[in-house]
Amino acid sequence: MSFLDLYMNRNPLITASGEGDPIATVFGIPFDSTHSYKPGCRFGPDVIRDAFNNIEIFHPQFGVDLENANIEDLGNTTHTVSSEEMLEMVRKITSELVAKNRQLFILGGEHSLTYGTYMSFPKETGYVVFDAHYDLRDEFADTKFSHAAYLRRIVEERGSESILHVGARAFVKEELEFLKENNIKTISDSQVRAGKGPQLLKEFLSSFDTVYTSFDLDVLDPAFAPGVGNPEAVGMTSRELFDLIHSISDAKVTGIDIVELNPQFDNGATASLAAKIMSTMIAMNLAEN
Repeated sequence: MSFLDLYMNRNPLITASGEGDPIATVFGIPFDSTHSYKPGCRFGPDVIRDAFNNIEIFHPQFGVDLENANIEDLGNTTHTVSSEEMLEMVRKITSELVAKNRQLFILGGEHSLTYGTYMSFPKETGYVVFDAHYDLRDEFADTKFSHAAYLRRIVEERGSESILHVGARAFVKEELEFLKENNIKTISDSQVRAGKGPQLLKEFLSSFDTVYTSFDLDVLDPAFAPGVGNPEAVGMTSRELFDLIHSISDAKVTGIDIVELNPQFDNGATASLAAKIMSTMIAMNLAEN
């Protein structure tokens, strides 16, 4: 039996379902059981889809119009409050989808899910995460599978050679020590503000044939993205984020997750940004191919 039949609700909400083979596959993970500030990210996946259905998805700069594209939406995973159960389920689903060699979008939900999704991609896949936090704690609230510890689990299991962290501005001493001990590469928030981010990101990506990108929406200043689980002041602007995204245009991005959208604290801006990220990443992939 397919794990998709076992764990997915098969209730698609994205309306872009044109003819031909799907150009991308989407599924949601409505999980936020290890939230540490504002609960509600489990409602994020459907809100991102709703925004995607209501923004313009024509990209003249890439010569791509997604209005008639076939985007496969598998719906959301079965609900659980157990981190271990969620991660096991997500690894099985993602491994099955990776084998189809189609660009894959995962909508969260909290950031802990990335430990399940990214680790299901081949080891040589580069990993770029945009996040206000390092998420390198050994544990948080008595769990090692917290959204504040997922990246440490990845480094412990796979090493740090393929990882680039972009935009951190809020962390604790323990995380900074682990970052330095493991030589995790970063593009700092100050480097982004100085306009150095896109070139540094391009240089990192040149070493990888395929890349997985993870967008924690709290990397943005709350002025641009108020609807997140852990807002942190003095972050990057939406324009700075999209300058970074456009610098990825030459890379083969096989996996993307968008996490930590909390619609209960949003005015619509955060959901719109999340949808724009998804639309832009699909258009860039089509233009490259």
